[in-house]
Amino acid sequence: MIPVRAYFRLFSGYLKPHRPKAVLLAGIMLVAIVLQLVNPQLIKQFIDGATGGKPASDLIPIAIAFMAVAVVHQMLFVWATFLAEQIGWSATNQLRTDLTDHVLHLDMGFHKGTSPGELIERIDGDVTALSNFFSSMMIKVIGNGVLLVGILTLIWVESWIVGFVITALTTLTFLGLFRLHGITVPWHRDIRASSAVMYGFIGEQVDGTEDIESSGATDFMLSRFDSIQREWLPQIVRGWTGWAMMWIASMALYFLSITVVYVAGAWLFGIGTLTLGSVYLVFQYVEMANNPIEQIREELIDLQKAGASIERVESLFAHESALSQRAEGHLGDGPLRLRFDHVTFAYDDEAGHDLVLEDVSFDIAPGRVVGLLGRTGSGKSTIARLATHLYEPQEGEVRVGGLATWDIDMVELRRKVAMVTQDVQLFRATIRDNLTFFDSAVSDATLLDVIHRLELDEWLASLPEGLDTMLQSGSGGLSAGQAQLLAFTRVFLRNPGVVVLDEASSRLDPATEALIERAVDHLLEGRTAILIAHRLDTVARADDIIILDNGRVIEFGERTSLQNNPESRFSQLLAAGMEEALA
Repeated sequence: MIPVRAYFRLFSGYLKPHRPKAVLLAGIMLVAIVLQLVNPQLIKQFIDGATGGKPASDLIPIAIAFMAVAVVHQMLFVWATFLAEQIGWSATNQLRTDLTDHVLHLDMGFHKGTSPGELIERIDGDVTALSNFFSSMMIKVIGNGVLLVGILTLIWVESWIVGFVITALTTLTFLGLFRLHGITVPWHRDIRASSAVMYGFIGEQVDGTEDIESSGATDFMLSRFDSIQREWLPQIVRGWTGWAMMWIASMALYFLSITVVYVAGAWLFGIGTLTLGSVYLVFQYVEMANNPIEQIREELIDLQKAGASIERVESLFAHESALSQRAEGHLGDGPLRLRFDHVTFAYDDEAGHDLVLEDVSFDIAPGRVVGLLGRTGSGKSTIARLATHLYEPQEGEVRVGGLATWDIDMVELRRKVAMVTQDVQLFRATIRDNLTFFDSAVSDATLLDVIHRLELDEWLASLPEGLDTMLQSGSGGLSAGQAQLLAFTRVFLRNPGVVVLDEASSRLDPATEALIERAVDHLLEGRTAILIAHRLDTVARADDIIILDNGRVIEFGERTSLQNNPESRFSQLLAAGMEEALA
């Protein structure tokens, strides 16, 4: 079944801004169709006039009119094609934007389960399949459909016998094409799904090239690449088989129609029912009918691909974030209270995975700096992700500034609760754009003031072109420590009330360690903070200490009190050597 309803439901909203162009396009197409139908009539008049002995003075105006109509028709066709492409790509570019915006607001569970390559294929590849059909549909499907109806009508006017036979053959052919379309849409859906898997795999391999090469895993990855290709190839062959069946159906119609015209035309001309010009006219109209049928067939093939893409686009839009958003509460300025109230969390609880956090509760007063300690896998990073509402607990709630995270406007929460990890994402752009996330409203004066307040003037001066220094994507162009400095500046620009430093000081290089230390001091001033670290000097800044073990809080108290209490777990960690004990 052709998903026309789904197609127009998806795009009706995107067509509204382009309605004037769409109306203009419809008018141009209508005039072009009329001119295309008129030209064979002029040829008929010319042939009948020439065979009837009319003088050249009567025939020359007909020939000039034929050439003029042909030139005007071609000009209108080019104009209509341009408008159709412009409307199609403008509408679908907005669809790409909306899909991207939707995906960026989904929870991290979705992103962890979907590779970047697959997302690119779904946002760009699927929408491109739609835009190709959409830009062609208006000028080819609708326009050629109207043209075909006009051709069949004029054939009926010349000879009802030929008109009846050609109309019957055309109807049967389209019924067959629509039936084949319904069969082949699932084939193309499988092709699109395999394409997403392939590009997802390629994206992962490109991102991990260094690890793959250094681990000697190249042959294994090529083997995996081959296996994906082997699964993809039969699906592509089956898709082309669908195309071949539709092509055969349209070609059969064409040959049968030509045969009917030759046989019936000769007979009707022989008995005097049709003139020579009329026979040519019917033949020319049948020839003309083949072109719109061919183009409609091609668009039906594109519609097969579009049908699969429509389902995938709609399913992506239908995918809702696991993060609840029940209200739009706002947070005040200054340091904010952070509270975990009986929080239980697993990354994939439905799959029966072990809980990462179990009944975790603590309350961090505004302006307090808390050191969060625990072995690898104890749930420290999970607490950071829950605090920033990247995930949502299965039980309990996380409260910021007295409000549950799902009761806070998401934009407000992201502005007021900031996290710096050891892996800083850099973009292929200038330092300025990397600091502001491409927000042109942030002035250079503001950036320089923040850098000065963080005492990072020396760092900025070390960059070849200052704020205009171009960085490579990933981590190219900066050391780990320099990337951390950039991340601190990003956070300072937002002026959050809560800061989470998730192992942010674990990859410092000696050349920038002093700058990092000063920047951290300034970053923590007047803010609530959680410091996740293994290093003793990092938690020395903390007012309080939380220790996790197997997803549970086993100790929470003031740092100095715990340090002076030989029975405390924190005191024992210090005595045993914290870095070694938590390794």
